[in-house]
Amino acid sequence: MLIIVTYDVCTETREGRRRLRRVAKVCESMGQRVQKSVFECQVNDMQHEQLERALLAEIDESEDSLRFYRITEPVQLRVKQYGTYRSIDFEGPLVV
Repeated sequence: MLIIVTYDVCTETREGRRRLRRVAKVCESMGQRVQKSVFECQVNDMQHEQLERALLAEIDESEDSLRFYRITEPVQLRVKQYGTYRSIDFEGPLVV
């Protein structure tokens, strides 16, 4: 399944800036960055739960926000992209 993860971490303090880096690292470990605080993650149910737990452990719910969007199949009908960045098609052929 395709999951979109978005976050907004308060960076007014040193600890907030650290949280931002940790949240980004967790997201990078499971998906690809498509915008500064937006990641696409191709995961199964167990990975989705692990990702959610890991992110909830990093954020401060009194200052930060975290959102998960589950994109239903077929993805091609639900996601349109414009501009120069093209995300990786995890389902497509691997060309080296």
